[in-house]
Amino acid sequence: MNPNTTIFVSGQFNVLHPGHLRLFRFAKEQGGRLIVGVISDRVAGSAAYIPEEFRLEGVRSNSYVDEAFLINESITAVIDRLRPNIVIKGKEHDSKLNIELDALNKYGGRLIFSSGEAVFSSVDLIRKEFQSQTPKFIVVPNEYMERHQISIENLDKYLANFSELRVGVVGDLIIDEYITCQPLGMSQEDPTLVVTPLDSVRFIGGAGIVAAHAAAMGAKVSFFSVVGNDEVSNFAEKKLKDFGVNAHLLVDDSRPTTLKQRYRCKGKTLLRVSHLHETAISLDLQREMFKNLEAMMSKLDLLVFSDFNYGCLPQQLVDNLIKKAKSLKIYLAADSQSSSQVGDIGRFKDVNLITPTEHEARISTRNREDGLVVLAEQLRKDSNAENVLLKMGEEGLLVHARGEKTEDWMTDRVEALNAMPKDVAGAGDSLLIASAMVLASGGSIWEAACIGSLAAGIQVGQVGNTPIRIDQIYECMSS
Repeated sequence: MNPNTTIFVSGQFNVLHPGHLRLFRFAKEQGGRLIVGVISDRVAGSAAYIPEEFRLEGVRSNSYVDEAFLINESITAVIDRLRPNIVIKGKEHDSKLNIELDALNKYGGRLIFSSGEAVFSSVDLIRKEFQSQTPKFIVVPNEYMERHQISIENLDKYLANFSELRVGVVGDLIIDEYITCQPLGMSQEDPTLVVTPLDSVRFIGGAGIVAAHAAAMGAKVSFFSVVGNDEVSNFAEKKLKDFGVNAHLLVDDSRPTTLKQRYRCKGKTLLRVSHLHETAISLDLQREMFKNLEAMMSKLDLLVFSDFNYGCLPQQLVDNLIKKAKSLKIYLAADSQSSSQVGDIGRFKDVNLITPTEHEARISTRNREDGLVVLAEQLRKDSNAENVLLKMGEEGLLVHARGEKTEDWMTDRVEALNAMPKDVAGAGDSLLIASAMVLASGGSIWEAACIGSLAAGIQVGQVGNTPIRIDQIYECMSS
């Protein structure tokens, strides 16, 4: 497949039925850019019983179509002008006169007929699963807000301050790929489920989505990470730029850019495949990473560590960055996601905020017996963190924070705010950055936990990591 290939399809498209959708899918599978010509009312005459503007809008809304326009001239004239590499028509035209051939033969274009095989009626139905949805099932924690005298007006003020924040994010970049499959049945050779891939969608994940969330919420963001010398890194660089993130990506030829693939069928994940390298980056790359961050630190209000334990944040680098940031009075937040028994959130010493899960806190403290409050306090002492937000999944969030007096510690809970979660992946990333930005804007830990929980509620309401916009949070608070 050549991405520079141009594919052309034309028709009246009064109603986009499954046959049209299969045609578009077949055309897009040829690779490259799909252009669709919609025959205008004037040219179509009585064959067009839906106004041209509605027919054109329907075609443009299809996810396979890269460009669509109205045709007010002959098909041969359009082909002469566009010079597409491939023209696609339905299989029913195979044995008929095809006027496109003469125009295509002039420059070596090809005419291909789609079989119309009913492999899948509409991948667009699947892709809707990945589209960001307005959160309709998120409930504002009114009782929690009353307990801590939190007003919507104050939350609005902190959100407005996000545009003034200068944020640095450092950690493991991950690309998440969702591969949607159709089940074909059980293998006759062995008891194995057989599927065929239909569509794939990639998202920025890991520390990258933390940076993208911050940018989408209005901050000026610099992101520091390590990638491989591969196509996945090219995707990451482009997407981060599209999200408004100033990315500083060091290339390590010895590792791939971390790619996590999820094979999904009918809304469920069948299999996960991870392409990654877990060893620490070299001392040379550590020095270069520190040098890049050091050059930017005097311009930062907030530095966030987003650690997935894939080698981007060796301990010496972490210690040097924290020491430098504290000397400049930069607000510090950290999260360290643990897989199985690997990971230690407690290694991020003296930061202002840490956001572990209960599992991660127990791994770090080696405490599998005590209750949540004792666990949070032990982790707070071990790490000397100022605030702990303990993530408990469907049970919500435990807030463990310093009281008015230095020796006083207070604990409260924010319930899980989304009653209809779709995908819990990425909830912790959105909580981390949103709560840290509130704190860096002058808010209390109680206000930070409130905004962070709303951001997490928005995130779990969509499949795949999509940067959370500040207007989505405003919408939640106004509902």
